[in-house]
Amino acid sequence: MDSLDTRKIIVVGMEHYNPLGLIRILGKNGISPDYIAIKHKSKVASLSKYVSKVHHVDNIEQAVELLLSEYGTGYDEAPVILTTDDDVQSLIDDRYEEFKDRFIFFNSGRAGRTTEFMDKKKILDVAKKNGLQILDTWSVKKGDIPDDLTYPIITKSISPNVGGWKSDVFICESEEDLRKAFEKIESPQVLLQRYLDKKNEICIDGFSIDSGRALFNPICTTYNYNLDGYYSPYMTMHPYFLDEKTTRGIADMMAEIGFEGVYSIEFLLGPDDELYFTEINFRNSPWNRGAAKMGMPIPLLWIEAMLTGRIQDNWYRPVPKGFKAMIEPVDHRKRVLEGDLDLADWLTDFKNVECPFYQDDDDPEPFREMVRNWEKLS
Repeated sequence: MDSLDTRKIIVVGMEHYNPLGLIRILGKNGISPDYIAIKHKSKVASLSKYVSKVHHVDNIEQAVELLLSEYGTGYDEAPVILTTDDDVQSLIDDRYEEFKDRFIFFNSGRAGRTTEFMDKKKILDVAKKNGLQILDTWSVKKGDIPDDLTYPIITKSISPNVGGWKSDVFICESEEDLRKAFEKIESPQVLLQRYLDKKNEICIDGFSIDSGRALFNPICTTYNYNLDGYYSPYMTMHPYFLDEKTTRGIADMMAEIGFEGVYSIEFLLGPDDELYFTEINFRNSPWNRGAAKMGMPIPLLWIEAMLTGRIQDNWYRPVPKGFKAMIEPVDHRKRVLEGDLDLADWLTDFKNVECPFYQDDDDPEPFREMVRNWEKLS
């Protein structure tokens, strides 16, 4: 990727394993990005040896202002912005006009267009319109209970930028459960969705160019155990395997939105193997670290595709059978501290994982810092 040797690349996101993985993808391909590190639980990504320059900021507003002041002028080649958080992506998206002539960045062609589809009800509606199956869903003001609601249901904040994210998730078996949940939910607008006793979840990682009309979807991820209302931190990665109808629905949906950027698309797999679309994350996914280990650095390939206008067939690489990844401290908490897995068995799993998200012998300091802050980061 010689065309990227002189172009400034900036990673923006809170200190987390997501920007850490992204920085390592770039670094292992010969690119040292600048990193705007938004304060979080502990320094993690900013300690990577692959970072060229670190800016520490307290919040997303400071991050976006720094992007404009530090990188908005003075470059012959437009710098590239790679985001790892929904709220940062949304703020840049809302200020699209200030960014569009200065940067290459994830966008859908006009101000607020990507943010519009971070609304869970709107993205579900456009998915259904384009032939994807969804679960029965209601969007309500907190405290309102629809007359036609059937239980069990799961509650979610209407957007990743509103409310308590995972803390707004409750599984309710009755109206009484729902009323109690409303007392704890932070989001003023709540998504109520039929609860599915899922067989698994499927996450597709890839990118789009040409206003969403050309897609690169090299991997699907499934999870090695299920958690209600929470992502599983121990997973297996596969080559893309979804059926033609679902693939067409995804393509039509992305073209309607017009998104150009890196994304992850999520489905639930029901007991009878039926697929239900749930959401799209319009930013870098931590799971991209696994694809990069297979020879498919998704964020870098997106930049190359944006610059050339083409997705190359030879970018696809074989996905090794049984390729596993793990978020080490979170998985340890879920299976050992909160579960009944023996520590020795967990250590065996950890030792055999092809893609740990913190541990990296070539870039050891983030892992050491994670161990020092194990309880915070789990």
